[in-house]
Amino acid sequence: MKVINLHQEENELIQLAVESNRQAQQKIYTRFSAKMLGVCRQYVKDIHQAEDIMITAFMKVFTGLKNFQQKGSFEGWIRRIMVNECISFIRVHKKIKYIDDEDYFEESFNNIESQFSIDDMQFLIDSLPDGYKMVFNLYVIEGFKHHEIASMLGINEGTSKSQLSHARKMLQGQIIKLKNYEYGTE
Repeated sequence: MKVINLHQEENELIQLAVESNRQAQQKIYTRFSAKMLGVCRQYVKDIHQAEDIMITAFMKVFTGLKNFQQKGSFEGWIRRIMVNECISFIRVHKKIKYIDDEDYFEESFNNIESQFSIDDMQFLIDSLPDGYKMVFNLYVIEGFKHHEIASMLGINEGTSKSQLSHARKMLQGQIIKLKNYEYGTE
């Protein structure tokens, strides 16, 4: 019963925001901004740029709110706008190089036990080349399929797979180095 009330409250909040009710828009922003900043931060290293992207994306959320058809989650709809805004920002401000590799081997990426902090993992992901990072985030974090990533980024599906493979190899190497450093073997 509580879930129905929460869902109904969200629908009312969305309707008020569609009608340009500033308080409703503020509540939506307050409810989702921290999580969406985290999404933007996955794609953009600089926290200030990530904040700017998030704010721009929230403007798109509020201007496009009338287009939300309440199919799927509202948070997921906002998240997709954030991801698309990050991709647009990176396309405009950086030249992303994708390595076309015909030889693609799917490697298992072992789950990292909680021996590394979230900041450590974010640092490792941030150190990836932009193309690797973009595909890694879209596939591993966001859950997109390779054909979707290829379409979003304007690359072929093989390139998406190759970028993910290279990102995983790079991260595995960095994790091994980090472990060796922590255990004093390097």
